[in-house]
Amino acid sequence: MTENFDIVVVGAGPAGMAAAVTASEAGKRVALLDDNPAPGGQIWRKGTRQPPMAEQWEARLEASGTVRLQGWRVFDCPEPSLIRAERNGAPRVEGAQDADHCAELRCKKLILATGARERFLPFPGWTLPNVMGAGGMDAMVRGGLPVAGKRVVVAGTGPLLFAVAAHLAEKGARIVAVCEQASLAQLARFGLRMVTEPAKLWQGIHYRRAFREARFLTNCWVVAAHGTHRLDAVTLRQREKRWDVACDYLACGFHLVPNIELPERLGCRMTDDGFVATDETLQTSVFNVYCAGEPTGVGGVEVSLLEGQIAALAAAGKSDEARKLARRRRGKLGFVRALDGGCALNPQLKSLAADDTIVCRCEDVRFGALRDAGGWRQAKLHTRCGMGPCQGRICGAATEFLFGWHADSVRPPVFPTLVSSLAGTGEAIHKAQSRAVVGAFPEP
Repeated sequence: MTENFDIVVVGAGPAGMAAAVTASEAGKRVALLDDNPAPGGQIWRKGTRQPPMAEQWEARLEASGTVRLQGWRVFDCPEPSLIRAERNGAPRVEGAQDADHCAELRCKKLILATGARERFLPFPGWTLPNVMGAGGMDAMVRGGLPVAGKRVVVAGTGPLLFAVAAHLAEKGARIVAVCEQASLAQLARFGLRMVTEPAKLWQGIHYRRAFREARFLTNCWVVAAHGTHRLDAVTLRQREKRWDVACDYLACGFHLVPNIELPERLGCRMTDDGFVATDETLQTSVFNVYCAGEPTGVGGVEVSLLEGQIAALAAAGKSDEARKLARRRRGKLGFVRALDGGCALNPQLKSLAADDTIVCRCEDVRFGALRDAGGWRQAKLHTRCGMGPCQGRICGAATEFLFGWHADSVRPPVFPTLVSSLAGTGEAIHKAQSRAVVGAFPEP
């Protein structure tokens, strides 16, 4: 089935919510797609008390009249040449599906707010049960994983570590240590920039108070995880010192990687540092396609909300209003750059993996098999690295850091999908108020 909208927004995190609300309030017919059962993305995931800002945006979304497709995933978009040919304004999502239905969505403007994911780096033992991504563990706790009394080491880099450690401590976990791979000098430079962001500074102080009994170690990282059937301990390194710490869980993540598969599939130009290139109103290099939030640069909730509004106003034809907000956004970009510098990875992390350390978990490809590969394409051909269900979303970011590789193409389907969807025989979408589709399409 084909449906027509003025604007389609892909991703219902803060940027996507702000874009959908702003475009709907501007009088446009808007569809908002997201693969989670509820809006908010990873940062405003259901399961704990939400900040007032999240509640306000969710209330506005509820009242906006936006067609919400929760639990839906976009698995394909048209070829870049087709988008460029349609300069009268008709970008489309060729494949969108939930568990039972498939559709093609046509629109005048497309806003991509696809967010980011955690970066994982392989080290001996990182595939053991109870070794998790920092954000992944946080999501599991929000979903009901009991951690009261459990010993947890939080390690990696970025402000997410503080937020996760604070949340786990509030749920009763015993935070053994928070290990930040960045040096004290890096953090000091970032801290000076935080002086101009007092709200973020106070938020960081609040988080630190929540796990104040735990050690916070800089220039420190996990070099190995140990256990037979599940995690029992980790080995930490700080400069030349190494020691073992007993723990029940390791929450480990090395900052964030933007989800740029859909922009790349559409042919959007990328910056040298791997983000989507946009103009001041967040239009990409592809006609009538906009991008907002983490794919344009990792900057946090406030920047994402601002960008969602800018992209929506520009897409709705309110260019003057969009440019006014764009001036506010420019003032925030210094923080984005400071955060990127504060989370720059120590080159010594490249030596963590041993030859028998798994790098590609989907296809069980080990570091030794990749060491002499000439690039990402050769690694895929000879080892199937990146060809599993995650399509390189985990190992791709790891090999980019380890070897400097970059995926040179994005092929459909962007996500695992139904054979019936690929064949174009998916059942037409229908209104289903009992499911996660809100304000959905009319009966065919």
